[in-house]
Amino acid sequence: MEKKLAAWGYEVVVAENGNAALQILQSDDPPRLALLDWIMPDLEGVEVCRIVRRKKEEPYTYIILLTSLQRDQDIITGMEAGADDYITKPFKHHELRLRLRAGRRIIELQNELLTARDMFRTKASRDYLTGLWNHGEIVEILTRELSRAKRESSCVAVIMADIDLFKKINDTHGHLAGDVVLRSAARKMHSMMRSYDFIGRYGGEEFLVILPECNLEYAYAFAERLRLSVGCDSIDTPEGVIPITLSFGVAASGNTQLQDVYSLVNAADKALYRAKENGRNRVEVAPFDGAMT
Repeated sequence: MEKKLAAWGYEVVVAENGNAALQILQSDDPPRLALLDWIMPDLEGVEVCRIVRRKKEEPYTYIILLTSLQRDQDIITGMEAGADDYITKPFKHHELRLRLRAGRRIIELQNELLTARDMFRTKASRDYLTGLWNHGEIVEILTRELSRAKRESSCVAVIMADIDLFKKINDTHGHLAGDVVLRSAARKMHSMMRSYDFIGRYGGEEFLVILPECNLEYAYAFAERLRLSVGCDSIDTPEGVIPITLSFGVAASGNTQLQDVYSLVNAADKALYRAKENGRNRVEVAPFDGAMT
């Protein structure tokens, strides 16, 4: 059978018993098609099938059971264990080849469905213009991070960032140039994040940055780095070079009054408006039990 499968173009991995088959099927890169004999040493094929299906892992492995058992009840048992198909022995090689071809087609269709699912997930959670998390997703991420911080008695800091005088940019240079400015600012800020930080487009020209396990002092320093990095270079657009600056508001969950999403974001938003009122292109922080003002 190994020679036949190789001749049909399959890359074959042989398992000498049920335990070896299970290890292969639970590896990081399992075969997408599996032929399991029902009766094997150590662990029967139908039990291997049950264990694999119990995990419900992706990518899916299409399993064909080979068996000399021909009673209807045996066939039902095999299919209920999670087998996708079965062949009773003795069988003809062309029949096996056709069954494998059908299995491969199903795997190809599943791959297409998984690709489409991932694409729709991305569209549902990402901002179409900047590629950052969208409003709903970044708020949901903050909700999860706050819950985790409470369990671990740690802190979460947030930064509200806003492009200064963005309406003037749109009015002067046009909305297409404004889109380039938004994408460029988003890309620059995203490039400065740690692997476990988050940034999303909160709305319009506003961005929300989430910094897990960060206190107010660190978040303030990080916001300053963002401000200097984004504002140090003008942005080249189809309508010409446009200089930009950003204003920032910072808050942290360690404050006894800032323990939920609304109060934390609201505090950062108020700090952002103070930055606007105090001349823009600056960082302001929400009060932190008197530690910083």
